[in-house]
Amino acid sequence: MLLSKKKKIQIKKKTIHLFKNIIKILCPPPELTVSQWADTYRYLSQEASAEPGRWRTDRTPYLKDIMDSVNDNEVEVIVIMSSAQIGKSELLLNTIGYFVDYDPSPILMMQPTETNAKDFSKDRIATMIRDSPVLRNKVSDDREKDSSNTILHKTFPGGHLSLVGANAPAGLASRPIRILLADEVDRYPLTVGVEGDPLSLAEKRTKTFWNKKKIFVSTPTEEGISRIAKEFNSSTQEEWCLPCPVCGKFQPLEFERIKFEDVTMECKYCKERFNEFEWKSGHGKWIAQNAGIHKKRGFHLNALVSPWERWENIIADFREAKKNGTETLKTWVNTTLGKVWKDKSGEGVDKKELLKRRKTYDCDVPEGSIVLTAGVDVQDDRLEVEVVGWGIGKQSWGIEYTAFHGDPGQDVVWNQLDDYLQKNFYYNDGLALVISCVCIDSGGHYTTEVYRFCKTREHRRIFAIKGYGGTGKPFIGKVSRNNRERAALFPLGVDTGKETLLSRLKIEFEGPGYCNFPKESSKGYDENYFDGITSERRIIKYSNGIPKFQWIKKGNVRNEPLDIRNYATAALEILNPDLESMAEQNKNGNIFIQQSITARRKKRRIVSRGL
Repeated sequence: MLLSKKKKIQIKKKTIHLFKNIIKILCPPPELTVSQWADTYRYLSQEASAEPGRWRTDRTPYLKDIMDSVNDNEVEVIVIMSSAQIGKSELLLNTIGYFVDYDPSPILMMQPTETNAKDFSKDRIATMIRDSPVLRNKVSDDREKDSSNTILHKTFPGGHLSLVGANAPAGLASRPIRILLADEVDRYPLTVGVEGDPLSLAEKRTKTFWNKKKIFVSTPTEEGISRIAKEFNSSTQEEWCLPCPVCGKFQPLEFERIKFEDVTMECKYCKERFNEFEWKSGHGKWIAQNAGIHKKRGFHLNALVSPWERWENIIADFREAKKNGTETLKTWVNTTLGKVWKDKSGEGVDKKELLKRRKTYDCDVPEGSIVLTAGVDVQDDRLEVEVVGWGIGKQSWGIEYTAFHGDPGQDVVWNQLDDYLQKNFYYNDGLALVISCVCIDSGGHYTTEVYRFCKTREHRRIFAIKGYGGTGKPFIGKVSRNNRERAALFPLGVDTGKETLLSRLKIEFEGPGYCNFPKESSKGYDENYFDGITSERRIIKYSNGIPKFQWIKKGNVRNEPLDIRNYATAALEILNPDLESMAEQNKNGNIFIQQSITARRKKRRIVSRGL
């Protein structure tokens, strides 16, 4: 049967269409980099992004080369030392999406804790999978009864994604992985039980893969112990550089060159000044300091390049951080500039300088002190106490340092302490303060006695504390009552407290954080006190190649004054008063009477200003 010409044309078209479909199925997918994959397939979720919708790499152009270095066969390790809120998490998510969809592989994502890992999985990974169709079709919903997909373990054709906490050794010693994503590495514990450094443990799992990729991401912490800084220093050390709008020379955006008065930045070369938008309109590029390194690329980013940060806000945050003292400024340097904090407080404090600082109060409580707290140390033959006054910016005044001698196993010495903690401390104008919060160390030989004393006085904010050493522990931990007396017990990160105290003692001019001391001998601030408060210094000690801070004593000096000031500072943090608001209220005459008592000797009202 002869076919008509029209029919032949139709058959020919169908045949061509058929072969096109076959070719489309059999041909390998187009070569895509991570950034190209993200631009094509990634969608930002409404819950996790200020700009939901399709991902656009040109919104954060500095991330393009970082993402695409994942596709460079010569590069094995990628290090990102940066400020906060710069897009680090999105970079990690894009990498996960790429390997789930385009290059299936076994992936391990590591967070500081298992709780962090669960939160990241639920809040970021789950929403990315839900809102990106190519991923939704490959990873099942973890709410389904499917053991292959849980919050911390997800499978997909050709690979799997496991999420672990750096504090959980079991998760670090499992099956081999090709892609290691380590987030916020400076918050990892130094060691996991007896297993060793968690980052090293995770790296060992990549050994069997010739095409392994390891991505380390973090805001830095302190010089000498920062993991991310150590990794960055052994990398290409690349900075994101933008061209000067006039001379065209590339340079990084540096906070030191910003002129506060008109919010402009000066060019390093031609010295012309331009505003934020003139600088950011240029096409940037990464410039390496160690260009000879190939297997390990390192990138440094600060908040000045971020599309979500305005320079005037960064300047305002800097001024606020500087006003609030060293510890706040340290956080600003880490999270805004993406730089390590170079702290000299660990070198110790000069006792002679503190002795010179003493001044005559001519009263119990100097003007400026708004709240009183106390710290108590329990020794075998005495109780030592310091009362400290606090003002705006946590400027402090030593009020009195004293001791009650006797056996802490007997009631007599505790009764003396009880009477003292109810004492009135007077201003020059006749008003007086009472102690608002007290911390008593329970870690010695009289733990039960401390619990009993505190338990019946918790309504007066008298609390037991127990100190724990170690870098990175929170100064005030979660209160518990897991003791025979059911007393409230606050764990104390004593090393964190010492870092804060030593940095404050080094402040030279009155203002936030500055420490004042009285000259009157009756108040107890003699040479022995200053020997004690300057009795320790911080050093870096290496254990199995891992650097960590350690506090050591200078000779055989007793360190009770240092510990007790730490406890009085903890009492302030537990009390958590709004010192600025209280100072403003006192300035306006809003003084609230706390106790309707008249001192017979002085006939003065007893108040707690602002409380």
